[in-house]
Amino acid sequence: MAIVTTCNTHSISSAQTERNTPALIALAVLYFMMGFITCLNDTLVPFFKAGFTLNYADSALVQFYFFLTYAVMSVPAGKIVEKIGYKRGMVAGFAISGIGALLFLPASWWHQYSLFLCALFILAIGIVLLQVAANPYITLLGKPETASSRLALIQGVGSIGTTLAPLFGAHVILSKVSESAASSEAVSTPYLGIGAVLFAIAGVVYFLSLPTVETQQHLEAATDNGGKRSIFSFRNLNFGMIAIFTYVGAEVAIGTFLTNYIADRLQVPEHEANSYVSLYWGGMLVGRLIGSVVLKRAKPQSVLLGLALASIGLITLSILSSGSMAVWTMVAVGLCNSVMFAIIFSLAVAGLGSYATRASGLLSSAIAGGAVIPFLQGALIDHFDWSVAFLIPTACYLYIFWFASSGYKNK
Repeated sequence: MAIVTTCNTHSISSAQTERNTPALIALAVLYFMMGFITCLNDTLVPFFKAGFTLNYADSALVQFYFFLTYAVMSVPAGKIVEKIGYKRGMVAGFAISGIGALLFLPASWWHQYSLFLCALFILAIGIVLLQVAANPYITLLGKPETASSRLALIQGVGSIGTTLAPLFGAHVILSKVSESAASSEAVSTPYLGIGAVLFAIAGVVYFLSLPTVETQQHLEAATDNGGKRSIFSFRNLNFGMIAIFTYVGAEVAIGTFLTNYIADRLQVPEHEANSYVSLYWGGMLVGRLIGSVVLKRAKPQSVLLGLALASIGLITLSILSSGSMAVWTMVAVGLCNSVMFAIIFSLAVAGLGSYATRASGLLSSAIAGGAVIPFLQGALIDHFDWSVAFLIPTACYLYIFWFASSGYKNK
């Protein structure tokens, strides 16, 4: 998820500090819904694969169109937030996501895969707007030096949504996968409820009194950035964008195909296998809560180095083993993923000064890795097997390992 962990272009008045707690609670609810909706895609992939008789690559279009919005909308969303403000940006994000969720109903009437992809694209536009508005806002509600810890904690709350989504999907959606070839009602009804909740939250946030954040437009770029004129002159940002692309791609790819992978390894139905996916995202919940403490003391690059190496080892062990060992080692990668995004983002924007806001938009665009990597992995599954397909996320973590050892340095 798009996170700005350092930002020198904004300020918040001390008189408003006492109102930070209600704002952080509202942001935690926001993150919960974003996590829940995003991870519910992991349930839609096997459901649509069975219902529309798709191959793995075509079923991965769920993630492709959802995460494609980050490449298309991140920069425009940043400009929208600059004009209307953080609070109104969040309200608009919830409302647009609500519209996308409600569009699942007409898509189910015609039982057309393409219509569901259109609805997901609109829903994702709202999610992107929510993240672009909320992520930098969180960093401003406290001391700058504790921004990474605070973001990890809020993300931890959001991970509750990512943990519950697969359980919800398994019992409400995948349990009816046998009926998916004739009807899409199993997905339209839950998404109608989600749409209603999103509109309700939009109304609450609209009337909620949140601290006002003002943007300092008069900062001189040369003062903070050593006279550099191009944002692409920062080595850590350039390599950081690739790191975000590969990280999100690997995280989403594993979550996307984990249901089918476990079903094949354990020879169980999809709705039973999908329950394990909640443990994958639950590992991120635990890791983020632990990380919010560890990152106050340890060097972020050292933590990232260790987590990337552990991810490579776990995936390798999983594809070389079978049965429960293969399942649990792959599920454990979720724990390693927990704080990777926050660390990569913070290293990528370190030293950018007044370029940090523009860098946020570029790094948010790199989340499009969640569209590309799962599609490529799906194509490999169709033509080869799981062992070959999982070489893609392994390569992604190898790049993150290099970024943590050398790529983050702004030479």
